[in-house]
Amino acid sequence: MFRHLTLCLHLVLFWMGAAHVGAQAILEPPFGLHWGDSPEKLITWASKHSLDVTISLPGDQPALRILKVEPRKGMLPDSQARGVEGRFLGGRLYEFTVHYVDPEASSDLMESRFEELRKQTIHQYGPLLANQQQKTVEDQFVTRTQAFHREPVKGLFLLLAYTEVEDLLRKTKDARFSVIYRNDNFRMELMSVINNNANR
Repeated sequence: MFRHLTLCLHLVLFWMGAAHVGAQAILEPPFGLHWGDSPEKLITWASKHSLDVTISLPGDQPALRILKVEPRKGMLPDSQARGVEGRFLGGRLYEFTVHYVDPEASSDLMESRFEELRKQTIHQYGPLLANQQQKTVEDQFVTRTQAFHREPVKGLFLLLAYTEVEDLLRKTKDARFSVIYRNDNFRMELMSVINNNANR
């Protein structure tokens, strides 16, 4: 079922569109990380708290490393989040996602938590813009999504995405939400360096 949730999250992120270059990073990722950090910093943090780390090396993007960190059970230390995901180009962090999943919580409770996080984000960073609200029905699954974003500087943004999947056949609902921190300015700079090195 959560393959639907993952697909929706990627579609929302794609919908955000292309980035612009030249802005300074004023929106830092959480958990003490900074743009440009190496994967080792995230691995060290995960090891300190005995968290599981999964490393993906996409064959069609050799410069990309994706690190997923989550506890074997429960939530991350001092957090209501279930896991995090860092994306690195040329060994440098340009995107960081915090995933909120709770198998013990109802979809209504997860929606309430999402609304609370949205209000906290507005208080911390300012007003959020609504991206989209969609409802689709496919193969006895009803998928509802809503997303909001804040782009304090062009190319640097924060995205909140909530997804709920209802199984009409089994009469069940599952929900999750994620917060994505993305620095497309830095990503473009990294890609430029990688491409220049490849052409030498």
